Amino acid sequence: MNFNEFSLDDRIMEGISVMNYEKATPVQQAVIPKVLEGADLIACAQTGTGKTAAFLLPIIHKIITSPPQPSVKAIVVVPTRELAIQIAQQIEGFGYYTSVSSLAVYGGGTGPEYANEQRALSSGVDIVVCTPGRMISHLNMGNVQASTLQFLVLDEADRMLDMGFFDDIMKIISHLPSNRQSLLFSATMPPRIRELSKKILKHPTEINIALSSPPSGIKQEAYIVHETQKLKLVKHLITDASMKSILVFCGTKLQVKQLTRELQKTGQNIAEIHSDLDQGVREQVMNRFKSRQVRVLVATDIVSRGIDVEDIDMVVNYSVPHDAEDYIHRIGRTARAAAQGKAVTLIGEAEQRKFAAIEKLMRKTVSKPKAPDDLGETPSYRPDTIDRVKKTGKRFVYKMKRKK
Repeated sequence: MNFNEFSLDDRIMEGISVMNYEKATPVQQAVIPKVLEGADLIACAQTGTGKTAAFLLPIIHKIITSPPQPSVKAIVVVPTRELAIQIAQQIEGFGYYTSVSSLAVYGGGTGPEYANEQRALSSGVDIVVCTPGRMISHLNMGNVQASTLQFLVLDEADRMLDMGFFDDIMKIISHLPSNRQSLLFSATMPPRIRELSKKILKHPTEINIALSSPPSGIKQEAYIVHETQKLKLVKHLITDASMKSILVFCGTKLQVKQLTRELQKTGQNIAEIHSDLDQGVREQVMNRFKSRQVRVLVATDIVSRGIDVEDIDMVVNYSVPHDAEDYIHRIGRTARAAAQGKAVTLIGEAEQRKFAAIEKLMRKTVSKPKAPDDLGETPSYRPDTIDRVKKTGKRFVYKMKRKK
């Protein structure tokens, strides 16, 4: 289905053309008509499916084809500042030939930046993309002119609930007019999302774009190793000269910092990104990574969602993600835009059961090649027989289930 079949305003079609969008993705085909009709909706769709354009395009269309009003027309609430920036950039692209105005509102800025936000919100910027905490600050100060708000979008709602933003979301909604169109997007549909949808949506249309699954262009591999062998294996992986851009995910900020220090000893261009860095530094690091000035970026899950880098050749999971959705979001940073990519996961002794659960949810067995010989002896993959793993000093002791 081509975008011209949605009957969007010609000015938007020019922006779509400039951004090289041609055919609509399944989520866009399902969502755009419903938003144009004015329906509330709850949509379950994975990252990388084009859901941002699915809600932005019809919202921009309805704003520019309606009588102008000095009020915020749409609020898009997202879990992270990185996602807020990305969506604001897409608004700028899609709305380049329109008069629509937008603003990204997130914490960590300076006093002058807050003042600029205050002026824009009070004058009625058309679309506000915000993180919950910063928006609540402006609402409490009476800075937001939203008496005639038309659209509320909650993007990555499951992630926001995981981060403890339920009360913040409800507080934001308490400041908004009830006569609005509300759209909720989530990668998963747990009971808490259902509960949230009942509180904010009116007779919603439900759209489910299949179970999350990695793009077909990703070659997935997993190595079964001892925890102490992971560093040596990562050093081996980044010696592959064909991998021009590599993203390494760690489970904690401390792990990111330690791994970055060790990898920088190899003399390669290595950088790190995590929440301990201020926003300006994080943006600089990400821009250097996008421009290939940094070959290997070591990161926490802060960049697993909402960062649009098209040409990452390999994603390495230094630690196994908490669940299948996080795994899919992480490895989905490669093989973007129909490209090919590689995803490698390092499975430590205590992580085997967790990775087996991920394989079960994906209904896929990930290839487990033999580790390089110079790593030495590695563990067997026996997630079904390991009851629990106890760490005693430097040794890992397995307690095995008795076979019946």
